[in-house]
Amino acid sequence: MTKKIAILASGGGSNAEQLMRHFEQTDCAEVSMVACNRKEAGVYAKAAAYGLECKHLTRADFYESDRFAQLLIQEKIDLVVLAGFLWFIPPAFIETFRGKIVNIHPSLLPKHGGKGMYGHHVHEAVKAAGELESGMTVHWVNEKYDEGGIIFQDKVALLDTDSPEEIGRKVLVLEHKNYAKVVEKLICS
Repeated sequence: MTKKIAILASGGGSNAEQLMRHFEQTDCAEVSMVACNRKEAGVYAKAAAYGLECKHLTRADFYESDRFAQLLIQEKIDLVVLAGFLWFIPPAFIETFRGKIVNIHPSLLPKHGGKGMYGHHVHEAVKAAGELESGMTVHWVNEKYDEGGIIFQDKVALLDTDSPEEIGRKVLVLEHKNYAKVVEKLICS
């Protein structure tokens, strides 16, 4: 039986696109739902290109009720995959899907994680700290920002001349190379 993945995104959707592309080529799992909390985000067009509707996720459906969680249960979602999703995951949602929510973070956690640490903020912190390497982390989602158990990390060497933008580009290459493969191992093993 094919397992079902739901992707939650907030932005352009480059990691979501990599996941959709990857799971078109596998038999064990499929991306069956994409949801986004920002109406103007690029992930809507990327989902449409793969024949998927991207559902608009409202605060009311996510924080003030269990409507979204119930939709995932109804759709028999096996794994919730965060791909640049910037909302804090509410405790009730985590409890409903405990051990079934993964996230990708653009640093080598536990360094440079926590509230407000996303996108360019992470790469600026890495640069300011004078790090000689950075990378990406796939981790389980729990009740605290970026503190769930680490599933996978990959790293890249940095030059002291790398700008935060260059650090971001290097890390994104790692994310695109690894995230879908890690998710496949989790859901198909």
